[in-house]
Amino acid sequence: MIFNIVQGTQFTSDRLTETIIDNKILMSMDSRGRALDNIFIERFWRSFKYEDIDIRDYSTIFELREGMKNYFYFINYLRPHLSLNYAVPAEIYYN
Repeated sequence: MIFNIVQGTQFTSDRLTETIIDNKILMSMDSRGRALDNIFIERFWRSFKYEDIDIRDYSTIFELREGMKNYFYFINYLRPHLSLNYAVPAEIYYN
């Protein structure tokens, strides 16, 4: 797993970076002033916010985690993507 972050202070804090490293997650950090480097993940989080979080209005962290798990499954295994010629990402990745 790779955690891609920007260089904002909330993402470069010792607490977060140590947690990432302690959990054996690779960390990728965009260069300063390179907002477009992260455009795909920004688009993903926007979709997640509008298509899930805003609709479901989770009230607990447990509910949010379950919702995220369900959304990630949906987006990777069930939802056709125009940029993939209407295939789902899992089909492309595993084939």
